[in-house]
Amino acid sequence: MSATDLNAETTIVLDFETSGLSPDQGERAIEIGAVKLVDGEVVDTFQQLMYPGKRINSFIEDYTGISNNMLKNAPPCEEVMREFSDFIDGFNLVAHNASFDSRFLDAELRRIQRNQQGEFACSMLIARRVYPDAPNHKLGTLVRYKRLPNDGTFHRALADSQMTAHLWLAMINEIKTSFSFRHVPFNVMQQLSRTTKSSVSHFLHREAKNQR
Repeated sequence: MSATDLNAETTIVLDFETSGLSPDQGERAIEIGAVKLVDGEVVDTFQQLMYPGKRINSFIEDYTGISNNMLKNAPPCEEVMREFSDFIDGFNLVAHNASFDSRFLDAELRRIQRNQQGEFACSMLIARRVYPDAPNHKLGTLVRYKRLPNDGTFHRALADSQMTAHLWLAMINEIKTSFSFRHVPFNVMQQLSRTTKSSVSHFLHREAKNQR
């Protein structure tokens, strides 16, 4: 069985806070948070600040609440990413705006000569299909729209990954209930993110029927 055939409720939901927008411009990760789900239950979490080898600017400090003072004694990115690489081994991955997080994950893993074998899914793209009537599909908006559990903290890696995990499971449950899935494979969630809005119902009815 390939990773994409696995149950979507068994996955790792992750979030990076970073020194800027793109690793191609020399920006680095400054915090990683992740929630490990097995059959829809949280079985483990990961959270760690990491020193990016340079000072971060005041905008990033204000946006994340992570200060240079907090980072100066944090372990280096390379040390944290070796530990995180072990944490995610064998799991598929989910992030809200996955194109951003996957770029930083791949860039940081390349620095330690590792790579991740799991598949990525984007909860933001999927939310656009599952919740088309939401005011927008930013994480904070969706948390309020669906009244998902949160402690009011945003733009910190573990808090954001926990909220994304709640969103991910809520979307899976919505799909299960509306379309009579026994379980939702990870690759169905991936394909859903690439399905046109007008085709969502047809696609999910077809995939559910294939399970019967």
